[in-house]
Amino acid sequence: MSASAASQFGKIRSLLWPIQRKEIKIFLPLFLIYALICLNYTILRVIKDPIVMTAPGAGAEVLPFLKVGAILPMALLSTFVFGRLVNRYSQERVFYYLMSGFLIFFVLFITVLYPLQSVLHPVEFCDWLQDELPRGFAGFVSSIRNWTCTLFYVMAELWSTTIMTVLFWGFANHITPVTDAKRYYGILGVGANLATIVAGTFPQLISTYYLDFSFYFGDDVWAQYIANITLVIVASGILCMGIFRWYHKKILTNGLLPNSPHHEESSDSSKKIKMSLKKSFLYLAQSKYLISIAVIVLTYNIGMNLLENVWKDQVKSIFDNSTDMAIYFGRVTTIGAMIATIVGFFFTSALIRKSGWTFSAMITPAIITIFGGLFFAFALIKDTRLGSMAVLYGVSPLSLVVFFGAAQQALIRASKYTFFDATKEISYIPLSRECKLKGKAAIDGVGSRLGKSGGSILCILLITLFESLSQCVPIVAIILLLVVAAYIVAVRSLGHQFNELTSHNEKIDIPEESQAGSGQKKQEVLV
Repeated sequence: MSASAASQFGKIRSLLWPIQRKEIKIFLPLFLIYALICLNYTILRVIKDPIVMTAPGAGAEVLPFLKVGAILPMALLSTFVFGRLVNRYSQERVFYYLMSGFLIFFVLFITVLYPLQSVLHPVEFCDWLQDELPRGFAGFVSSIRNWTCTLFYVMAELWSTTIMTVLFWGFANHITPVTDAKRYYGILGVGANLATIVAGTFPQLISTYYLDFSFYFGDDVWAQYIANITLVIVASGILCMGIFRWYHKKILTNGLLPNSPHHEESSDSSKKIKMSLKKSFLYLAQSKYLISIAVIVLTYNIGMNLLENVWKDQVKSIFDNSTDMAIYFGRVTTIGAMIATIVGFFFTSALIRKSGWTFSAMITPAIITIFGGLFFAFALIKDTRLGSMAVLYGVSPLSLVVFFGAAQQALIRASKYTFFDATKEISYIPLSRECKLKGKAAIDGVGSRLGKSGGSILCILLITLFESLSQCVPIVAIILLLVVAAYIVAVRSLGHQFNELTSHNEKIDIPEESQAGSGQKKQEVLV
């Protein structure tokens, strides 16, 4: 795969399908693996919120407490486990172990944990706890009261970090040079969006057509719904592992990627990278380049978390039924995926190649600023005389706020799947294998969760002070502006460093002596 491959296509082919015929066998399995992982990611994202938000005594206030008190510790634990596995086993085997672990949990949840909720949940203790704590801690109490639902939410969240971001993108970045990534990654995003469209229709489809498990769950329609969803997740996961195994046997071991970093490193099997959580963060602290990526990931997740929590607080006021809420979230997801598919298919790869990394990376913070600002504007005027004018058009002010919230969620998610993910993953490629692996584990394994937890901590503080998110919308809007400003500064800094590295065909590596305190950085030629 030569560096000038993109120049061999015509204008239309370069825009829509910049893949050579001989590359299809290499690219298509990656496309399918990523699509299947994103299928499960979207299904889990659609149902995880209704599971915890409609549990007994729960609401949208539970989400910030989950992201701080449950997801962040589990993200640290999963990064630690990932490091241990990488130290002992091959990258391929780690993929199978972690994927299987997730699939086994989802089966256990619907067959054991969910049916036994009445026995497993500490209802009396949580009733006492609620009486003793301030009203603002209702979300914290709910997360304990419904701990099985909390565990499902955590595992659903960790799927995106562990399976999609660390495992898949770590593998893709490992075998793909920058020049090919600029052509490949935009189309990979199209596959993810197509899978998201399919997944977004599942809530409506399964609510109408589903396998009957009444012999096990009785009249619990929601349990049967989750059981059908679980069947799809498990089947998709098994198929994904099958394709991954075929890719290793037929592509990697047969030397069909002669110019990839994988081929170089596989020739020296003695180079075994030892990972630990401490070393991952040492790598992060010693590199301005990695710090810039970390700030981008942190600020994106903080901003997205703030917007998502405020929007879901409004949605909970309209939907009390779990299935209806899941169907609504599925529709929003489908719309966002449709937008992302069109943008990804026609614009992402072309813009990255022609307009450059920095311009493409700036698109996501621009969308957050514009459409997040519109959402907050309508949320602020909802209870004013201006907001009440919506009634004249047959629409309640609350419905209008939820609509604009759904619009900004769909558009921001679309920008994530098209430009944010592609530019972020391309930025990892000019790193040495060790720096890439450890930096990615720290940033995507823990950093993204720190971002979500940071947004959730802010929400918890505001809920404690004002008792609800809806009463502190102006403060959240101001915080969002500051976060986006930091996001833009980090993008400009990383763009300058990325362009300088790629223009000189250099690779960042952090030698062992820097870990001992020298703080020096080594540049190596990128083959």
